[in-house]
Amino acid sequence: MADTHMNINQLHPDLPPFLRYIPTLPFHNPVILSLFKRLHPLQEKLAKPQPEVEICDHRLTHCGVRLYRATSTLKSRAAVLWIHGGGYIMGNAAMNDRECAVIARELGVLVVSVDYRLSPGNPFPAPLQDCYAAWRFMLSNASALEIDRERIAVIGQSAGGGLAACLVQRIAEAGDLQPIAQALIYPMLDDRTAANLRLDAIKHRFWNNKNNRAGWHAYLGQPPGQPNTPRFAVAARQTNLSGLPAAWIGVGGLDLFYEEDRDYAARLKAAGVSCELFEEPGCPHGYDVIAPNNSVSQRLIQNYLAFLRARLLET
Repeated sequence: MADTHMNINQLHPDLPPFLRYIPTLPFHNPVILSLFKRLHPLQEKLAKPQPEVEICDHRLTHCGVRLYRATSTLKSRAAVLWIHGGGYIMGNAAMNDRECAVIARELGVLVVSVDYRLSPGNPFPAPLQDCYAAWRFMLSNASALEIDRERIAVIGQSAGGGLAACLVQRIAEAGDLQPIAQALIYPMLDDRTAANLRLDAIKHRFWNNKNNRAGWHAYLGQPPGQPNTPRFAVAARQTNLSGLPAAWIGVGGLDLFYEEDRDYAARLKAAGVSCELFEEPGCPHGYDVIAPNNSVSQRLIQNYLAFLRARLLET
């Protein structure tokens, strides 16, 4: 579990000073969460066009997918499935237009972002089923999408990282064609962190343990930290991690998920799975989203781009 003695105010000196003054919203408050969710349609309407990237939406049975394809980059037949964050209780595909467009433009690959259903209205297994449906959509329509079924990577951010980790576990156990790689950006992997009430006293920036507990409770339909959880609901609860795709995990030293992410990386390596762990001291949750052009954020972004490039384009 996270170190309760960490100096949560010791931000990386190269991060912008304004990060110190951004409040951590109490998403565990149902009223605040409801108000925030009402902004989702507005966010989609105000989404800015991304230079040199075409964006289109496609409807699946229970969810949507948002497709990003570069218009000028030399195109590859590789592809990426992106899964957005939001603690399992908020967020949408449009919130990551910038990140998905960067991948499409830099790597020349198709990016498919899944707009999965959210908890508590749609708890587990609905969000994971939607991610699996997006995966099957890519495989079933590989010819029309002009992609190579065997050169698809899965990447997720925060709760999306947790879903990405669970998705590759489910695919592996089913014996399906696996992604070539998984990239997990400060992933939300272990409900037992939320059950550690000592962490409530630490003022983690942008996603604290009270929010974490509310997210897990809504997703699991039970308080986090129970002896048993549904299979493939919590990535860190999976006992056998062997046979999974090569992994990349990135996390900041001030992130609530720091310890659980390090532990999962160590378990992957112990199970014989290639895993790169990228750590940035003094960085809180979501720092790259809030200040994407900062040099510290760019190190994280360029690191996962390099991982994807190596796995998708150079192997």
